[in-house]
Parts: sequence; structure tokens; C-alpha cells
Amino acid sequence: MAAVKHSKQRQSIKEYLMSTKEHPTADMVYTQVRKLYPNISLGTVYRNLNFLVEQGDAMRLTCGDGSERYDGTTTPHYHLVCSGCGRVLDLLMDPLDHINTLAAACFDGTVEGHTVLFRGQCRECAGASRQYPEFQEGFAHITT
Repeated sequence: MAAVKHSKQRQSIKEYLMSTKEHPTADMVYTQVRKLYPNISLGTVYRNLNFLVEQGDAMRLTCGDGSERYDGTTTPHYHLVCSGCGRVLDLLMDPLDHINTLAAACFDGTVEGHTVLFRGQCRECAGASRQYPEFQEGFAHITT
């Protein structure tokens, strides 16, 4: 395998993904990275996002609305998509590893993992008058 050339633009994209909990789209990444690299193209952003995903340095989230979001947190965790505003939140909860075993019992093959995307409403969309102590900015906490 050929050595991967270091790219300041790619590094900037990676650093932005690791610094935000917004789960940005490629367009959002492009808008942020252009502040440092005004001549960067949207195509370059897409290529570098794809490269980071392939290398395991970012996750691609398909949210069911046709958009793809990116996450710089690559450790296993779950997400909630707000049906009101479309925000994607990290869920801080225990892993649901037992569902791999349940799925394997119903499948004539090998289950290697799972992806779970929860849907609901963020605190703001659910109504500011309701109190949700389990929510922090950018995170929803669930215990199992």
C-alpha cells in the first residue's frame, strides 16, 4: 500500500469533526474549513470526508432524510435524530451488544455489528417549558 500524503486541508477537516458535536453535513464542514482555506473546493471536502471514513477517522451517518452527517467520535455510540429540527445528538447510553446475539439467532449467517438510529425530539423542539434533566447540550443520556 502506498504511503498517504499528509494534507493540511484533510487535517483541518478531521480537527473540525473532532471539535464539534453538531454532526455536520459536508456543506457544513465546507463552510467551516473555508474560513482557514478559502480556496478549498466542496469536492475536496467530500473526497477527504470519504477518505477519513475509509480510514476509520470519522463516521458517516445516514439519517433517513437523504442527508449524510459526519462524526469525529469513532468509538461505538448511538444517535438520536430530532424529528423537529433535524439535529443529530449523541446518546450516552450503555451499548446494546446483546442485540447482536438476538439477531444472530434469527439469521443463517454471521452478525458482525449493528447500527441504531433513534428518532425523537430534542429539548427545544419538545417544548422549552418541559424539563429534561437527562439532557445536556449536545447529548441525551439514557441508562439501560
